[in-house]
Amino acid sequence: MDMTEKTLTTQEVYHGRIIRVRRAEVLLPNGNTSVREVVEHPGGVGILALEEDGSVLLVRQYRYAFGRTLLEIPAGKREKGEEPLTTAKRELREETGATADEWLPMGTLIASPGCYDEVLYLYLARGLHYGATHPDEDEFLSLERMPLEELAERCMNGEITDAKTVCAALKAKNLLR
Repeated sequence: MDMTEKTLTTQEVYHGRIIRVRRAEVLLPNGNTSVREVVEHPGGVGILALEEDGSVLLVRQYRYAFGRTLLEIPAGKREKGEEPLTTAKRELREETGATADEWLPMGTLIASPGCYDEVLYLYLARGLHYGATHPDEDEFLSLERMPLEELAERCMNGEITDAKTVCAALKAKNLLR
C-alpha cells in the first residue's frame, strides 16, 4: 500500500530565528484530506566525547521549554550548508573547549517525526585535547564528567531523558563492547 500523502496547499505560519512553522493540507491515501503542521529546523549534531578513562563530557544547561536544567551531551545547530562533522567539531570546541583526534559517526536521530523535521547527526569523539571554551553569548553551560556506564544506566532508569543523550550513550556503549 502506498502511504504517501500529497501536499495540496502549504502556508507559512511562523518564521523565526531558528525554526519555521508551516501548515499544509494533504491528500491521504484513502482520498480524504487532513492538516499537517510541520516545524522546520536546520538540523544539528550531538557529540559523545569520551575521555581515556571512560568518562563522558556532559553539559548542564537551562532549557526554557521545560523550565529546568538538563544534563546533555554537547550539541548544536547546523549552519546552512555546513557539513555535520564540521558542526560537531565546532560545537564540541565551543561548549567544552575540547578537540578530538578521532571522530566516529554513530548515525542519525529523528526525535519527533510527527511534526518536527530536525535530523541530528551523532558522533563519538575520542583522543580529546583541551583549550578554552567559546559558548554562544546566550548560552550558559556547566561542564560535567560521568563514566559512560553510569550515563547509560541513568538513561535506562529514566533519570536522563534528553533524546540525543540517551541515544548516543546507548549507541556508544554498544559500539565499544
